[in-house]
Amino acid sequence: MKGHALAHSLIVSFLLIASLSTAVRAETFAYVSLDGENKIVVYSVDSTDGSLTRQSETKLDGSAGALCVSPSREFLFASVRSSGLLASFRIAPENGGITHINTAPAGVNPAFVSTDRRGRFLLTAYYTAGKITSHSIGVGGRISEKPVHELATADKAHAILTNRENRFVYVPHTGPNAIFQFQFDEDRGQFAPTQPPIVETGTGTGPRQLAFHPKLDVVYFDYEQGSAIAAFDLDRDSGRLRFRERLSTLPDSYQGSNSNARIEMTPNGRFLYVANRGHNSLAGFAANSRTGALKSLGQTPTEPIPRGFSIDPTGRFIYAAGQSSGKLAAFRIAPNTGTLARFATYDVGKRPWWVLVVDTMKLKAEGK
Repeated sequence: MKGHALAHSLIVSFLLIASLSTAVRAETFAYVSLDGENKIVVYSVDSTDGSLTRQSETKLDGSAGALCVSPSREFLFASVRSSGLLASFRIAPENGGITHINTAPAGVNPAFVSTDRRGRFLLTAYYTAGKITSHSIGVGGRISEKPVHELATADKAHAILTNRENRFVYVPHTGPNAIFQFQFDEDRGQFAPTQPPIVETGTGTGPRQLAFHPKLDVVYFDYEQGSAIAAFDLDRDSGRLRFRERLSTLPDSYQGSNSNARIEMTPNGRFLYVANRGHNSLAGFAANSRTGALKSLGQTPTEPIPRGFSIDPTGRFIYAAGQSSGKLAAFRIAPNTGTLARFATYDVGKRPWWVLVVDTMKLKAEGK
């Protein structure tokens, strides 16, 4: 009897431990916006091999554009480009599904959305309207109907992000070949130009998007027309950017047309990737761990017109969407070298625009 009781106790303990580990197990999902189908498609990501399984889809009131997630990973935000709208959704941690919260009017062609580091404001850059806005985000993820701050900038504002300390905001513009830099009031969600307010990058560059080094005061911008990546040092006191270096995203032998699109860095700050539209590849770079200086790793072929791609939160996989092919290419990132190895291709739908991989582990752990 004692043996049976001990065995029963061990089984119960094992099941309890298993259930607890399951409750906090990381769940990762990939969100793909389809410009040609006006919807967002959700995929689950296998944590062991990076494979994708289609889960659900959600229709939008117009063409799907940029996506971002709140720092808590509780809310997903989307730009609805053709309608000039911003949409908010709640993420279900058990299956990654999204439920609409509200939609707010914004402006013509919102090209990029992000939240500030505290998740209190949704920041938007407008490609056609030539402006930036800040909308407050309520406790339930609801976007304010009107912006708390709106500021005219210039033609073709293409991205907007705060730095790690949430003190400064940077907005690259492909039209005037300039990066606008602002102080950011994280309590009121307002912008104030720094001195100088603009960094000019030179004719034919077209600064498009940016990535912050996770540990160093270095910011990387990709040049849409220049087919290059540029590194800038960031003064954490004044917010000023100072140009450091520029490297091509193309091989020397390539003579065709090309423009850069998305740029992302691995979470550990070791590798950086830029999408080449025309050469149809992902350009890779290794970043020096002490200085952030870059070294080219060459280019890896991917699907035609790779407008959007996303690195998973573990830094082990990249998913790149082919705007022309309607397919998603999946790559493994070699942890020591940063080289990419393609392991799968998925049919996702018409004109995939944005890819965003989200880990909902925190939501599951908190029981939301």
